[in-house]
Amino acid sequence: LLLANARLVLGVSGAAVLAIATLAVKRLIDRATSPRDESDPKAEQKTLEESWQDLALIKATPKPPKKQRREDLSEPLLSPARPPVPGESRKPRVCPAPLETPRVESSPPCCLTLQERLLSHYSSQLAVPEAQASLAPQLARSICAQLQNFLRSKCPELPFGSLFLSGPLLDGLGVLAADHVHLMLPVVLDTALWSLIPGEDTVVRNPQYWMIKRTDLEYFPRGRSPWDRFIVGRYLSSNALNKTLHKMLVASINWPAIGSLLGSIIHPVVASQKLKLEVKHDQVELSVTLFPVVEMEDKVLLAAPPEGLVENLWLESFYRAEVSKVKELDAGDSGARQHCLRILNGVCKSHPALHKLSGSPLTHVILHLSATSSDWAEESLADRFQQVLEELVGYLEKGVLPSYFNHKINLFCELLEEEIDEMGFMLYRAISEPELLLKQK
Repeated sequence: LLLANARLVLGVSGAAVLAIATLAVKRLIDRATSPRDESDPKAEQKTLEESWQDLALIKATPKPPKKQRREDLSEPLLSPARPPVPGESRKPRVCPAPLETPRVESSPPCCLTLQERLLSHYSSQLAVPEAQASLAPQLARSICAQLQNFLRSKCPELPFGSLFLSGPLLDGLGVLAADHVHLMLPVVLDTALWSLIPGEDTVVRNPQYWMIKRTDLEYFPRGRSPWDRFIVGRYLSSNALNKTLHKMLVASINWPAIGSLLGSIIHPVVASQKLKLEVKHDQVELSVTLFPVVEMEDKVLLAAPPEGLVENLWLESFYRAEVSKVKELDAGDSGARQHCLRILNGVCKSHPALHKLSGSPLTHVILHLSATSSDWAEESLADRFQQVLEELVGYLEKGVLPSYFNHKINLFCELLEEEIDEMGFMLYRAISEPELLLKQK
Protein backbone atom coordinates (compact mmCIF):
# COMPACT_ATOMS: atom_id res chain seq x y z
CA LEU A 1 0.00 0.00 0.00
CA LEU A 2 2.83 2.37 0.89
CA LEU A 3 4.65 1.76 -2.39
CA ALA A 4 1.44 2.09 -4.41
CA ASN A 5 0.73 5.48 -2.87
CA ALA A 6 4.36 6.50 -3.35
CA ARG A 7 4.05 5.78 -7.06
CA LEU A 8 1.13 8.18 -7.32
CA VAL A 9 2.93 10.91 -5.39
CA LEU A 10 6.57 10.44 -6.42
CA GLY A 11 6.19 8.83 -9.81
CA VAL A 12 7.77 5.61 -11.08
CA SER A 13 11.42 6.58 -10.43
CA GLY A 14 10.66 7.90 -6.96
CA ALA A 15 8.73 4.78 -6.02
CA ALA A 16 11.59 2.62 -7.30
CA VAL A 17 14.11 4.46 -5.10
CA LEU A 18 11.77 4.11 -2.09
CA ALA A 19 11.30 0.39 -2.79
CA ILE A 20 15.07 -0.21 -2.93
CA ALA A 21 15.58 1.74 0.28
CA THR A 22 12.78 -0.17 2.04
CA LEU A 23 14.22 -3.52 0.95
CA ALA A 24 17.71 -2.58 2.12
CA VAL A 25 16.48 -1.40 5.56
CA LYS A 26 14.33 -4.53 5.94
CA ARG A 27 17.38 -6.73 5.27
CA LEU A 28 19.39 -4.85 7.87
CA ILE A 29 16.63 -5.28 10.49
CA ASP A 30 16.29 -9.01 9.72
CA ARG A 31 20.02 -9.57 10.08
CA ALA A 32 20.16 -7.58 13.31
CA THR A 33 17.32 -9.59 14.93
CA SER A 34 18.23 -13.05 13.61
CA PRO A 35 20.60 -15.25 15.72
CA ARG A 36 24.22 -15.40 14.55
CA ASP A 37 26.01 -18.67 14.00
CA GLU A 38 28.66 -18.74 16.70
CA SER A 39 30.55 -21.54 14.97
CA ASP A 40 31.32 -19.32 11.96
CA PRO A 41 34.11 -16.84 12.88
CA LYS A 42 33.57 -14.87 9.65
CA ALA A 43 29.83 -14.45 10.16
CA GLU A 44 30.14 -10.96 11.60
CA GLN A 45 32.47 -9.85 8.79
CA LYS A 46 30.09 -11.23 6.15
CA THR A 47 27.14 -9.50 7.79
CA LEU A 48 28.93 -6.14 7.70
CA GLU A 49 30.02 -6.59 4.08
CA GLU A 50 26.50 -7.55 3.01
CA SER A 51 25.10 -4.55 4.89
CA TRP A 52 27.40 -2.15 2.99
CA GLN A 53 26.37 -3.77 -0.27
CA ASP A 54 22.71 -3.25 0.62
CA LEU A 55 23.31 0.38 1.56
CA ALA A 56 25.08 0.88 -1.77
CA LEU A 57 21.79 0.07 -3.52
CA ILE A 58 20.33 3.31 -2.25
CA LYS A 59 23.09 5.33 -3.92
CA ALA A 60 23.11 3.35 -7.16
CA THR A 61 20.24 5.21 -8.83
CA PRO A 62 21.78 7.65 -11.39
CA LYS A 63 20.57 11.20 -11.68
CA PRO A 64 19.45 12.50 -15.07
CA PRO A 65 22.13 14.77 -16.61
CA LYS A 66 21.41 18.44 -16.79
CA LYS A 67 21.58 20.06 -20.25
CA GLN A 68 23.88 23.07 -20.30
CA ARG A 69 22.63 26.29 -21.77
CA ARG A 70 24.52 29.35 -22.91
CA GLU A 71 22.85 31.37 -20.11
CA ASP A 72 24.54 29.11 -17.56
CA LEU A 73 27.96 30.32 -18.73
CA SER A 74 27.29 33.66 -17.07
CA GLU A 75 27.10 31.92 -13.69
CA PRO A 76 30.39 31.75 -11.75
CA LEU A 77 32.08 28.62 -10.58
CA LEU A 78 31.85 27.63 -6.91
CA SER A 79 35.55 28.43 -6.55
CA PRO A 80 36.36 31.43 -8.78
CA ALA A 81 39.79 31.34 -10.35
CA ARG A 82 40.56 34.97 -9.55
CA PRO A 83 39.02 37.85 -7.61
CA PRO A 84 37.07 40.36 -9.68
CA VAL A 85 39.06 43.27 -11.02
CA PRO A 86 37.95 46.59 -9.46
CA GLY A 87 35.87 48.59 -11.90
CA GLU A 88 35.32 45.60 -14.17
CA SER A 89 31.78 45.52 -15.56
CA ARG A 90 30.10 42.14 -15.22
CA LYS A 91 26.54 40.91 -15.44
CA PRO A 92 24.91 39.96 -12.12
CA ARG A 93 25.36 36.23 -11.79
CA VAL A 94 23.73 33.56 -9.69
CA CYS A 95 25.67 30.56 -8.39
CA PRO A 96 24.65 27.40 -10.29
CA ALA A 97 24.40 23.84 -9.11
CA PRO A 98 27.81 22.13 -9.05
CA LEU A 99 28.78 20.60 -12.38
CA GLU A 100 29.31 16.84 -12.42
CA THR A 101 32.53 16.73 -14.48
CA PRO A 102 34.38 13.46 -15.07
CA ARG A 103 37.75 13.14 -13.43
CA VAL A 104 40.71 12.80 -15.74
CA GLU A 105 42.51 9.54 -15.06
CA SER A 106 45.85 10.76 -16.46
CA SER A 107 45.86 14.03 -14.53
CA PRO A 108 49.21 15.20 -13.10
CA PRO A 109 49.99 14.65 -9.42
CA CYS A 110 48.14 16.95 -7.04
CA CYS A 111 51.40 18.30 -5.72
CA LEU A 112 52.11 20.07 -9.03
CA THR A 113 50.89 23.63 -9.35
CA LEU A 114 49.09 24.85 -12.46
CA GLN A 115 52.25 26.76 -13.40
CA GLU A 116 54.30 23.57 -13.30
CA ARG A 117 51.66 21.62 -15.22
CA LEU A 118 51.56 24.26 -17.95
CA LEU A 119 55.33 24.27 -18.36
CA SER A 120 55.43 20.45 -18.33
CA HIS A 121 52.63 20.25 -20.91
CA TYR A 122 54.43 22.70 -23.18
CA SER A 123 57.81 20.96 -23.02
CA SER A 124 56.39 17.45 -23.44
CA GLN A 125 53.64 17.94 -26.04
CA LEU A 126 53.86 21.35 -27.73
CA ALA A 127 57.52 21.80 -28.53
CA VAL A 128 58.39 21.23 -32.20
CA PRO A 129 61.37 18.90 -32.82
CA GLU A 130 64.42 20.88 -33.90
CA ALA A 131 64.95 18.78 -37.02
CA GLN A 132 61.44 19.56 -38.29
CA ALA A 133 61.61 23.20 -37.21
CA SER A 134 64.70 23.76 -39.36
CA LEU A 135 63.86 21.48 -42.31
CA ALA A 136 60.30 22.68 -42.96
CA PRO A 137 61.15 26.38 -43.56
CA GLN A 138 64.12 25.39 -45.71
CA LEU A 139 61.89 23.16 -47.83
CA ALA A 140 59.23 25.89 -48.10
CA ARG A 141 61.82 28.45 -49.24
CA SER A 142 63.00 26.12 -51.98
CA ILE A 143 59.42 25.67 -53.22
CA CYS A 144 58.95 29.44 -52.98
CA ALA A 145 61.98 30.04 -55.23
CA GLN A 146 60.78 27.50 -57.81
CA LEU A 147 57.31 29.04 -57.90
CA GLN A 148 58.74 32.55 -58.20
CA ASN A 149 60.83 31.53 -61.23
CA PHE A 150 57.81 29.93 -62.88
CA LEU A 151 55.57 33.00 -62.44
CA ARG A 152 58.22 35.32 -63.84
CA SER A 153 58.70 33.16 -66.93
CA LYS A 154 55.01 32.25 -67.43
CA CYS A 155 53.40 35.62 -66.58
CA PRO A 156 56.02 38.33 -67.17
CA GLU A 157 53.28 40.89 -67.87
CA LEU A 158 51.82 40.57 -64.34
CA PRO A 159 53.80 42.61 -61.79
CA PHE A 160 53.93 40.07 -58.97
CA GLY A 161 56.21 41.00 -56.09
CA SER A 162 58.72 38.70 -54.43
CA LEU A 163 57.16 35.71 -52.71
CA PHE A 164 57.81 35.43 -48.97
CA LEU A 165 56.96 33.00 -46.18
CA SER A 166 54.54 33.67 -43.34
CA GLY A 167 52.70 31.81 -40.59
CA PRO A 168 53.20 30.51 -37.05
CA LEU A 169 56.01 28.19 -38.15
CA LEU A 170 58.25 31.19 -38.76
CA ASP A 171 56.95 33.43 -35.97
CA GLY A 172 56.81 30.73 -33.28
CA LEU A 173 53.34 31.55 -31.97
CA GLY A 174 51.35 28.37 -31.62
CA VAL A 175 52.83 25.52 -33.64
CA LEU A 176 52.16 21.91 -32.63
CA ALA A 177 54.18 20.54 -35.53
CA ALA A 178 56.14 21.91 -38.47
CA ASP A 179 53.34 20.98 -40.85
CA HIS A 180 52.00 24.21 -42.35
CA VAL A 181 53.35 27.38 -43.91
CA HIS A 182 51.93 30.29 -45.93
CA LEU A 183 53.37 31.65 -49.17
CA MET A 184 52.46 35.29 -49.68
CA LEU A 185 52.34 36.47 -53.32
CA PRO A 186 52.28 40.30 -53.52
CA VAL A 187 49.99 41.80 -56.19
CA VAL A 188 51.50 45.19 -57.08
CA LEU A 189 48.82 47.76 -58.01
CA ASP A 190 49.13 51.28 -59.37
CA THR A 191 47.43 53.41 -56.70
CA ALA A 192 46.44 55.95 -59.36
CA LEU A 193 44.22 53.33 -61.03
CA TRP A 194 42.82 51.50 -58.00
CA SER A 195 41.07 52.50 -54.78
CA LEU A 196 39.71 50.67 -51.73
CA ILE A 197 36.02 50.42 -50.83
CA PRO A 198 35.45 49.98 -47.04
CA GLY A 199 33.94 46.76 -45.82
CA GLU A 200 30.82 48.47 -44.44
CA ASP A 201 30.00 49.62 -47.97
CA THR A 202 30.36 46.18 -49.55
CA VAL A 203 27.44 43.92 -50.37
CA VAL A 204 28.08 41.69 -47.34
CA ARG A 205 28.25 44.63 -44.90
CA ASN A 206 31.23 43.02 -43.19
CA PRO A 207 33.98 45.44 -42.11
CA GLN A 208 36.62 42.71 -42.40
CA TYR A 209 36.20 42.46 -46.21
CA TRP A 210 37.15 45.12 -48.73
CA MET A 211 36.68 45.70 -52.45
CA ILE A 212 39.33 47.04 -54.84
CA LYS A 213 37.75 49.32 -57.44
CA ARG A 214 39.17 50.26 -60.83
CA THR A 215 39.03 54.07 -61.08
CA ASP A 216 39.01 56.61 -63.91
CA LEU A 217 38.06 54.20 -66.68
CA GLU A 218 37.01 57.25 -68.70
CA TYR A 219 40.58 58.57 -68.78
CA PHE A 220 42.48 55.30 -68.33
CA PRO A 221 40.50 52.62 -70.25
CA ARG A 222 40.74 48.88 -69.73
CA GLY A 223 44.13 47.51 -70.58
CA ARG A 224 46.03 50.35 -68.94
CA SER A 225 46.59 48.17 -65.87
CA PRO A 226 47.91 44.61 -66.32
CA TRP A 227 45.39 43.49 -63.68
CA ASP A 228 42.37 44.64 -65.74
CA ARG A 229 41.96 41.07 -67.02
CA PHE A 230 40.76 40.12 -63.53
CA ILE A 231 38.09 42.85 -63.31
CA VAL A 232 34.49 41.77 -62.62
CA GLY A 233 32.03 44.67 -62.52
CA ARG A 234 34.77 47.31 -62.18
CA TYR A 235 36.28 45.50 -59.19
CA LEU A 236 39.43 43.40 -58.95
CA SER A 237 38.12 39.87 -58.46
CA SER A 238 39.97 37.80 -55.87
CA ASN A 239 38.10 34.76 -57.10
CA ALA A 240 39.17 35.24 -60.75
CA LEU A 241 42.80 35.66 -59.71
CA ASN A 242 42.67 32.54 -57.55
CA LYS A 243 41.15 30.48 -60.37
CA THR A 244 43.94 31.50 -62.76
CA LEU A 245 46.63 30.64 -60.21
CA HIS A 246 44.89 27.37 -59.37
CA LYS A 247 45.03 26.27 -63.02
CA MET A 248 48.74 27.07 -63.09
CA LEU A 249 49.46 25.11 -59.93
CA VAL A 250 47.49 22.08 -61.11
CA ALA A 251 48.23 21.91 -64.84
CA SER A 252 51.23 24.06 -65.74
CA ILE A 253 53.96 23.36 -63.19
CA ASN A 254 56.03 20.16 -63.28
CA TRP A 255 55.81 19.33 -59.59
CA PRO A 256 57.22 15.78 -59.91
CA ALA A 257 60.45 17.20 -61.33
CA ILE A 258 60.63 19.93 -58.66
CA GLY A 259 59.89 17.38 -55.93
CA SER A 260 62.60 15.06 -57.22
CA LEU A 261 65.04 17.96 -57.14
CA LEU A 262 64.13 18.71 -53.52
CA GLY A 263 64.00 15.07 -52.41
CA SER A 264 60.26 15.27 -51.84
CA ILE A 265 56.89 14.40 -53.35
CA ILE A 266 54.86 17.52 -54.19
CA HIS A 267 51.34 17.60 -55.54
CA PRO A 268 48.67 20.36 -55.66
CA VAL A 269 45.33 19.84 -53.93
CA VAL A 270 42.92 19.84 -56.86
CA ALA A 271 39.63 19.70 -54.95
CA SER A 272 40.40 22.60 -52.59
CA GLN A 273 39.29 26.15 -53.38
CA LYS A 274 42.48 27.34 -51.70
CA LEU A 275 45.83 27.30 -53.45
CA LYS A 276 47.41 24.41 -51.57
CA LEU A 277 50.36 22.09 -52.05
CA GLU A 278 50.98 18.89 -50.13
CA VAL A 279 54.67 18.10 -49.60
CA LYS A 280 55.96 14.74 -48.32
CA HIS A 281 59.56 14.43 -47.19
CA ASP A 282 61.30 11.63 -45.31
CA GLN A 283 61.36 13.72 -42.12
CA VAL A 284 58.37 16.03 -42.46
CA GLU A 285 54.99 16.39 -44.17
CA LEU A 286 54.21 19.99 -45.07
CA SER A 287 51.09 21.81 -46.27
CA VAL A 288 51.83 24.99 -48.25
CA THR A 289 49.07 27.53 -48.90
CA LEU A 290 49.52 30.34 -51.43
CA PHE A 291 47.81 33.71 -50.76
CA PRO A 292 47.79 36.59 -53.26
CA VAL A 293 48.07 39.73 -51.13
CA VAL A 294 47.47 43.44 -51.83
CA GLU A 295 48.96 46.15 -49.62
CA MET A 296 47.29 49.55 -50.03
CA GLU A 297 46.58 52.43 -47.65
CA ASP A 298 48.19 50.60 -44.71
CA LYS A 299 45.87 47.63 -45.27
CA VAL A 300 46.92 44.03 -45.90
CA LEU A 301 44.25 42.30 -48.02
CA LEU A 302 44.23 38.59 -48.89
CA ALA A 303 42.52 36.98 -51.87
CA ALA A 304 40.39 34.87 -49.53
CA PRO A 305 36.73 35.66 -50.33
CA PRO A 306 33.94 34.17 -48.20
CA GLU A 307 31.98 31.20 -49.45
CA GLY A 308 29.05 32.19 -51.64
CA LEU A 309 28.30 34.06 -54.84
CA VAL A 310 30.30 37.18 -53.99
CA GLU A 311 33.71 36.94 -55.66
CA ASN A 312 35.16 40.46 -55.51
CA LEU A 313 35.93 40.60 -51.77
CA TRP A 314 39.38 40.75 -50.18
CA LEU A 315 39.89 39.74 -46.55
CA GLU A 316 41.78 42.16 -44.33
CA SER A 317 44.56 40.36 -42.45
CA PHE A 318 45.91 41.52 -39.10
CA TYR A 319 48.40 38.69 -38.68
CA ARG A 320 51.49 40.83 -39.19
CA ALA A 321 50.19 43.46 -36.77
CA GLU A 322 49.21 40.77 -34.22
CA VAL A 323 52.66 39.20 -34.12
CA SER A 324 54.38 42.58 -34.03
CA LYS A 325 52.21 43.88 -31.18
CA VAL A 326 52.57 40.77 -28.99
CA LYS A 327 56.36 40.76 -29.38
CA GLU A 328 56.52 44.51 -28.76
CA LEU A 329 54.56 44.18 -25.49
CA ASP A 330 56.71 41.28 -24.32
CA ALA A 331 59.90 43.20 -25.11
CA GLY A 332 58.61 46.17 -23.10
CA ASP A 333 58.02 44.30 -19.82
CA SER A 334 59.81 40.93 -20.33
CA GLY A 335 56.39 39.35 -20.38
CA ALA A 336 55.17 35.81 -21.04
CA ARG A 337 52.46 36.64 -23.59
CA GLN A 338 54.12 34.62 -26.36
CA HIS A 339 54.60 31.65 -24.03
CA CYS A 340 50.97 31.83 -22.90
CA LEU A 341 49.80 32.16 -26.50
CA ARG A 342 51.78 29.08 -27.60
CA ILE A 343 50.23 26.97 -24.83
CA LEU A 344 46.71 28.25 -25.56
CA ASN A 345 47.10 27.70 -29.29
CA GLY A 346 48.41 24.21 -28.66
CA VAL A 347 45.62 23.07 -26.34
CA CYS A 348 42.88 24.63 -28.50
CA LYS A 349 44.24 23.28 -31.78
CA SER A 350 44.52 19.76 -30.36
CA HIS A 351 41.03 19.80 -28.81
CA PRO A 352 38.23 18.86 -31.25
CA ALA A 353 35.75 21.33 -29.75
CA LEU A 354 38.15 24.31 -29.54
CA HIS A 355 40.26 24.19 -32.71
CA LYS A 356 38.45 27.18 -34.24
CA LEU A 357 39.65 29.37 -31.37
CA SER A 358 43.33 28.94 -32.19
CA GLY A 359 45.19 31.68 -34.01
CA SER A 360 43.77 35.19 -34.27
CA PRO A 361 40.96 34.95 -31.65
CA LEU A 362 43.40 33.94 -28.89
CA THR A 363 45.90 36.61 -29.93
CA HIS A 364 43.24 39.33 -29.80
CA VAL A 365 42.02 38.17 -26.36
CA ILE A 366 45.58 38.43 -25.02
CA LEU A 367 45.97 41.89 -26.57
CA HIS A 368 42.69 43.04 -25.00
CA LEU A 369 43.76 41.59 -21.66
CA SER A 370 47.16 43.30 -21.85
CA ALA A 371 45.37 46.64 -21.78
CA THR A 372 43.95 45.86 -18.30
CA SER A 373 46.41 43.35 -16.78
CA SER A 374 49.98 44.63 -16.58
CA ASP A 375 51.61 41.68 -14.76
CA TRP A 376 52.77 39.30 -17.50
CA ALA A 377 55.90 38.04 -15.79
CA GLU A 378 56.86 34.38 -16.24
CA GLU A 379 55.82 33.50 -12.68
CA SER A 380 52.30 34.84 -13.42
CA LEU A 381 51.79 32.52 -16.40
CA ALA A 382 49.19 30.35 -14.63
CA ASP A 383 47.14 33.36 -13.49
CA ARG A 384 47.13 34.86 -16.97
CA PHE A 385 46.27 31.47 -18.51
CA GLN A 386 43.15 31.14 -16.35
CA GLN A 387 42.27 34.79 -16.89
CA VAL A 388 42.34 34.29 -20.67
CA LEU A 389 39.96 31.32 -20.26
CA GLU A 390 37.59 33.49 -18.21
CA GLU A 391 37.71 36.28 -20.80
CA LEU A 392 37.02 33.79 -23.59
CA VAL A 393 33.95 32.47 -21.75
CA GLY A 394 32.69 36.04 -21.43
CA TYR A 395 33.17 36.76 -25.14
CA LEU A 396 31.53 33.46 -26.12
CA GLU A 397 28.60 34.22 -23.85
CA LYS A 398 28.00 37.43 -25.82
CA GLY A 399 28.87 35.81 -29.16
CA VAL A 400 31.14 38.78 -29.95
CA LEU A 401 34.93 39.10 -29.90
CA PRO A 402 35.92 42.55 -31.22
CA SER A 403 39.15 42.83 -33.13
CA TYR A 404 41.90 44.61 -31.21
CA PHE A 405 42.71 46.73 -34.27
CA ASN A 406 39.15 47.42 -35.45
CA HIS A 407 36.33 47.09 -32.90
CA LYS A 408 33.74 46.96 -35.70
CA ILE A 409 34.99 43.49 -36.65
CA ASN A 410 33.55 40.51 -34.76
CA LEU A 411 35.98 37.59 -34.91
CA PHE A 412 33.16 35.19 -33.90
CA CYS A 413 30.85 36.20 -36.74
CA GLU A 414 31.46 32.99 -38.71
CA LEU A 415 30.91 30.61 -35.78
CA LEU A 416 27.66 28.68 -35.47
CA GLU A 417 25.58 29.04 -32.31
CA GLU A 418 26.09 25.35 -31.50
CA GLU A 419 29.86 25.78 -31.80
CA ILE A 420 29.80 28.79 -29.49
CA ASP A 421 27.76 26.89 -26.88
CA GLU A 422 30.08 23.88 -27.01
CA MET A 423 33.24 25.99 -26.75
CA GLY A 424 31.83 28.11 -23.92
CA PHE A 425 30.76 25.11 -21.85
CA MET A 426 34.11 23.37 -22.36
CA LEU A 427 36.12 26.44 -21.29
CA TYR A 428 33.73 27.08 -18.38
CA ARG A 429 34.57 23.64 -16.98
CA ALA A 430 38.29 24.06 -17.76
CA ILE A 431 38.56 27.17 -15.54
CA SER A 432 38.23 25.00 -12.42
CA GLU A 433 39.67 21.82 -13.98
CA PRO A 434 42.53 22.70 -16.38
CA GLU A 435 43.29 18.97 -16.82
CA LEU A 436 40.42 18.90 -19.32
CA LEU A 437 42.65 20.91 -21.66
CA LEU A 438 46.06 19.68 -20.60
CA LYS A 439 45.43 15.95 -20.83
CA GLN A 440 47.16 14.19 -23.70
CA LYS A 441 45.00 13.67 -26.80
